[in-house]
Amino acid sequence: MSGCCDNDCSLEGLRERQRGTLRIVFGINAFMFLVIASAAVYGNSSALLADSLDNLGDALTYGFSLFAVSRGAAIKAKVALLKGGLIFLAGITVAGQVVYRLFFPSVPIFEVMGAFSLLGLAANSVCLLLLWRHRGEDVNMSSVWECSRNDIASNISVFLAAGAVWITESGWPDIVVALGLVWLLMRSANRVVSSAMAELGSAN
Repeated sequence: MSGCCDNDCSLEGLRERQRGTLRIVFGINAFMFLVIASAAVYGNSSALLADSLDNLGDALTYGFSLFAVSRGAAIKAKVALLKGGLIFLAGITVAGQVVYRLFFPSVPIFEVMGAFSLLGLAANSVCLLLLWRHRGEDVNMSSVWECSRNDIASNISVFLAAGAVWITESGWPDIVVALGLVWLLMRSANRVVSSAMAELGSAN
């Protein structure tokens, strides 16, 4: 005889699929943060640093999301709120780094920017494909999907900035793209926080 009713078994199966996906994308993003952050320091690139912090934020996001998978709607909304705060913090960090570059300008190594942005794009494409089926399941997975979708835009932007740095032999394309990524991070943070607040309101 079955140990659970059909709805309970179906719900637990959904949660297990979510956990499995989140574990994989957590590992990918934690590893890519270490790789791309090292490349950003070596290549002296603000845009690549923004990309690496995006990976770090995602790794933390996926870790919190693993915690929230089996929790109720209110807990999931609170975790999503925390994730929005992390995205906002990443944006502030990159903005501070851009201000530093304005006072201490330099030309990043475009080869490093291009190569590691493509590596990040490949890794984040895998994450996006894995998360695709979960994007509309609940506020927890929806906020995860939001983070992953931003990653693709970040990687492409950094790659384009690398080409512009090569053509212009200037650090300005790197700074401009970094500022664009700050805007993207802030917009994403606002959307995640707004969704979480709405969810909290309906849960109370």
